Amino acid sequence: MGILDWFKNRPAQFDPDRISEELIRGAVDKAITVTNPRLTVLPSCQKRLAPAVESSIEFLRALVHEFPPSRPIAAATWSSDPALRAFFVAPTDIPAVLGRSDNLRTLFDKFPDLDEACLILGMAFNEQRVFGMALHGDLVQRDVVQSSVSFSDHRAHLCGRDESRLKRVVGAQAFEYLLAQALAEIGQDRAERQELEANRSLIRARLRLLQQQGPGLGSMFGGSAPAARSEQARLETELMENERQLAGIGDSESALEMELACLQEVLENPQRYLRLDRKQLRLSTMNVIVEGSSNEPAAEVDFHLAELSGAFAVRRAFIVARVKRDQLPAVSGINFDDAARYL
Repeated sequence: MGILDWFKNRPAQFDPDRISEELIRGAVDKAITVTNPRLTVLPSCQKRLAPAVESSIEFLRALVHEFPPSRPIAAATWSSDPALRAFFVAPTDIPAVLGRSDNLRTLFDKFPDLDEACLILGMAFNEQRVFGMALHGDLVQRDVVQSSVSFSDHRAHLCGRDESRLKRVVGAQAFEYLLAQALAEIGQDRAERQELEANRSLIRARLRLLQQQGPGLGSMFGGSAPAARSEQARLETELMENERQLAGIGDSESALEMELACLQEVLENPQRYLRLDRKQLRLSTMNVIVEGSSNEPAAEVDFHLAELSGAFAVRRAFIVARVKRDQLPAVSGINFDDAARYL
C-alpha cells in the first residue's frame, strides 16, 4: 500500500475499542512507509517496531475515550445554550463556520441519507487579564482585575458519520501526527549528514585544486608557496574533522538504525507530544471567569484543550459536536450580474 493509499482510508486504520494483530501490523507498515521505506532492509524491522506502535495505539485509545459526549450545535439554540454563546459571538457564526468545512460538506454529499454528522470543532483559546466591574453582595466594584476568555479561528476539519467513526478518524490522524514528529527529528539528522557530506565534497575539491595548482605553481612564480602550504594544511585539518563527524554519525546502515531508533523513541513516548485537559469554567455573558464565591450570573462551560508539542506545537480548545444536515448552508454560487459590473 502506497503512502497516498494510507491517507485515503484513515478510519479503517484505527479501532478505538480493541487492538488486534492486524491493526498493529497495518500501523507498523504505515509508520515505515511514511518515514522511510528503506527501513525494511534492517533485520526484523517490523518486529522491532511493533512494541512501540502498540504503545502508541494503547495511548491513543485511552485518549479518544476521554473525549466528551457529542453536543448539538445549531444557530437556533445559540441563545439558550451558554456554551454556544461562549464559543460564538453571534448565532450567524455557526452556519458560517460549518459552511467553510469542505470535509463536512463532502461527508453529507457522500451519504445522501445521512441526517446528522459528528465533528471536532477546534478553536483558538485565549485567556487574558482585564479590568472590569464585579458584583460583591449589593455593591458594584470598578477596576477589578478579572480573567476573560475568548474563542476564535473555528475549524471543523475532522468529521464522521457517528461518534465511533469520528474517534477512528481522530485516532488515525493522531498517529500520523506522531509519525510527523518522528519524521521531523529524523529530518534534522538527515540534514546534518547531508551538510557534512556536501562540506566534505567541497573541501576535497578545494584541496585537490590547491595540491595541483597551489604550491607547485606558486613556487614556479615565487612568493605564494608558504600561503598555499598553510591553506592546504588548514583544508586537510578541516577534512579530517569532517571525516570524524561523519564517522560519528555512521554509514548508511547506521543512519537507518538511527532513524529506526528515533521512530521507536517517538512511538514509545506519545505522551510527550499529545495531551488532553478538560476545562470547566464559570463564565458570565461577557466570557469573564466568575469565581465560585461571586453571586454574579454565570453558567458552567465545558470544553477540552488539546496540546500538541514537539516540532509542530499547537494548543487548541475543542468540543465534539453533532450537526444536522440542514445546518449546513447552501454553496453560494457566482452572482454574474454583480460580476459583470466589474468588467
